Amino acid sequence: MSGALASGYGFLSGPSWNLVADVHYMLSFAFMRNAFAAGTASALVAGLIGYFVVLRASSFAAHALSHIGFAGAAGAVLLGINPVLGVGALSLAASIGMGALGRRLQGRDVVIGLVMAASLGLGYLFISLYSGNASDAYAVLFGQIFGITTGAVRITLLTSVVVLGLLAVMYRPLLFASLDEEVAEARGIRVGAVGLAFMMLLALAVSEAVQVSGVLLIFALLVAPGAIAGRVFRRPAAALALSAALAILITWASLALAFYTPYPVSFYVTSLAFVLYLGVRAASHGAGLRRELAASARSPREPAGDALPAATVRT
Repeated sequence: MSGALASGYGFLSGPSWNLVADVHYMLSFAFMRNAFAAGTASALVAGLIGYFVVLRASSFAAHALSHIGFAGAAGAVLLGINPVLGVGALSLAASIGMGALGRRLQGRDVVIGLVMAASLGLGYLFISLYSGNASDAYAVLFGQIFGITTGAVRITLLTSVVVLGLLAVMYRPLLFASLDEEVAEARGIRVGAVGLAFMMLLALAVSEAVQVSGVLLIFALLVAPGAIAGRVFRRPAAALALSAALAILITWASLALAFYTPYPVSFYVTSLAFVLYLGVRAASHGAGLRRELAASARSPREPAGDALPAATVRT
């Protein structure tokens, strides 16, 4: 179901000042319940994985996997299967290639760029070979959350459980390797294996989030909440919780706004994420200025010219 058609249901009643009634009406439609279920699961995974994306400076990898996902969707359409399955399959394959060829965080951009370029070439080949309507593949570019089926929701929920379970298992070594790769390796952590496993989890997160924001706009869910959380909290546990909460709230607000307006979900996802990031960045900058002013005000005055240094007085 397209965003315009879905929002038409919202126009039938229009939003009111009764928030409870509006939510009840919105969730009375099966496609909205499916959208909220899949969107919540995808946002939770994207928020948690996204924190490590920011911490590991792997934004380019997330960007590459999102574009590689389009090639997977095009190949799936050519084979007559679900495009989201194609996104997941090719993203996983590409993540393994990136992790195997670029085993360390530094210097991996060249490998990622080459894999992305090769995958985009495959995507163009698949689209050119397909003789029918490739609208399903192009729909992956900007998300299709209002058209998700109940079966796809179940797959999304199952994938989320698997990703969250694996993330919980590798949380400590992943955090250690993300904070200081060399020290972690010296302590016996297999940094290469941890990086490869994280790339595979990132591919699964991309495959899920692609239904909400599309491959071109997936940065909004994978990067913005983690970047905001990293500015607000220094403790990883608190930052992870905030990142996940922000991703879910952005998704919920975007679904509700898209239901009651003629504009797509992906537009609201990216706009809300960008505005929140700018707001937090401005607030942190202002707080930094206030701390500097307060520190300068508390600094001791310089001693007078005839005053002896403290060391001289003690002697």
